[in-house]
Amino acid sequence: MDPELDLDLDLGADGATLTAELVDIASVSGAEGPLADAIMAALTRLPHLDLHRDGNTLVARTSLGRPRRVILAGHIDTVPVAENLPSRVVGGRLYGCGTTDMKSGVAVQLRLAATVLEPAHDVTYVFYDCEEVEAERNGLGRLASVRPDLLTGDFAILLEPTSAGIEGGCQGTLRAAVSVPGKRAHSARSWMGENAIHAAGGVLDVLRRYEPRQPLVDGLRYHEGLNAVFISGGVAGNVVPDECVVTVNYRFAPDRSTAEAVDHVRSVFAPWPVAIIDAAPGARPGLTDPAAAAFVAAVGRTGGTGGTGGTGGGGTGGTASAKLGWTDVARFAELGIPAVNYGPGIAELAHTAGEYVELERIAECETRLARWLSGD
Repeated sequence: MDPELDLDLDLGADGATLTAELVDIASVSGAEGPLADAIMAALTRLPHLDLHRDGNTLVARTSLGRPRRVILAGHIDTVPVAENLPSRVVGGRLYGCGTTDMKSGVAVQLRLAATVLEPAHDVTYVFYDCEEVEAERNGLGRLASVRPDLLTGDFAILLEPTSAGIEGGCQGTLRAAVSVPGKRAHSARSWMGENAIHAAGGVLDVLRRYEPRQPLVDGLRYHEGLNAVFISGGVAGNVVPDECVVTVNYRFAPDRSTAEAVDHVRSVFAPWPVAIIDAAPGARPGLTDPAAAAFVAAVGRTGGTGGTGGTGGGGTGGTASAKLGWTDVARFAELGIPAVNYGPGIAELAHTAGEYVELERIAECETRLARWLSGD
């Protein structure tokens, strides 16, 4: 990070400007401290909010005695920078690491915290760390363990990238290591061994032939995926390797439990030993919950992928799409809190070097959420 960078966030600036300020404070998972400090300093200047901090996770809450409480949550970490900092504006788009996933959503949260002083519901704003890495480091999960009282609420919105449309539920995710055994030998006498890397072609053949499910879950269309994400093997330049490990990632629809997903992966790779590395459950859409249904009706805009209301992100009619990815909607579901995804970013651009957000989407999300929070 540039030591000359100004870490003073201006919550009075428009959402696009504030997003750029957030993006330019690098916050790769595990290194969110400077950004968390900047957000805390900005929130401290808002006397209508009660502020709490746990590590690099921040919670700001109104205490107006409203009958219902809603939660607006977003993670402040990003994937590693890909030569895409500092941010830059080109033709109505803000480019840079985290613009879409999900500092534009965090900017909307901060703007709402600063400008909606008398919401119709009490509001809890959560800014948390380490969402982009393994589940045990997730700041929201940590908070749910050590301060569950700070996460009480009747409805939650994750400002994950959805092209300013509503996306219900989320997929589960599972990583597994598929081990292919071999027999070590000198490469000059390779016929005396069994090359595990060569044999790993069988695992890749399974993956090439695999046909992912596309189930309808509570009216939303999900698209599963099973892919190799790493492959490792080899001993030395003159040794036939005796093991090769293919790491696979399974994104499963929320009609399957984590246990069912594990059983499925083991059955797909039945000829080989399979070790589960980590797994996180999905969440069913839950859009029949009165709070979620009311939010969908009020915001009334279709997300960009997978829904019964069509694709393309610009529709109307109070419909929703399926979230093709894992988000902390699943964590809120485990807490018994109905939740949806709704944010300005573009999910298809998340984690890419050319990541950007449409500036008009930032303003749109802020306007719609401000009206909804105000009861208009």
